Amino acid sequence: MRRLSAHERALWARVAASVKPLPGKRAPEMPVVAAPAAPAPIPPKAAPKPNPARPVAKAPPPPAKAKPHPLGAPLDGTWDRQISRGRLSPDRVIDLHGHTVVDAHATLSSAILANDGTRVILVVTGKGRPDRPARIRAELMHWLERPDLRPHVASLRAAHPRHGGGGAFYIILRRAK
Repeated sequence: MRRLSAHERALWARVAASVKPLPGKRAPEMPVVAAPAAPAPIPPKAAPKPNPARPVAKAPPPPAKAKPHPLGAPLDGTWDRQISRGRLSPDRVIDLHGHTVVDAHATLSSAILANDGTRVILVVTGKGRPDRPARIRAELMHWLERPDLRPHVASLRAAHPRHGGGGAFYIILRRAK
């Protein structure tokens, strides 16, 4: 067992002196411990003199907080729970496999602007391949950010694996006013 340092003994003596003994017991004798010597004060360092030849640089502005993407805007917890558990049932499914980019955009736009009470659209774009990337998937965010579609879209979420996983998305539309 190691021995206590002078500082630890002094600290223990202060703790032991503050404790009240149990009824019928008396406090044990504590050896007298000399107070530890105070460390020598450290002289303050002289401040460096500014170099007048160089201009003083201003502090950089604090980094701007990254704003969340508007299509990833938070929905209430019920939506996210339903999506993560695969219990969200889409009102409409649009499979864009085999469509050209122009045809896919037209199909998606007409479905979003239909205003038929649809709240959730499952859009299947496909994952693409290393030799042939999914162009429709890459363009989807740009289409939804366009001024004609953006007011109708509340959020965009990746689909649950049972609905296509990485090759599909849920588009949650705003309620009709």
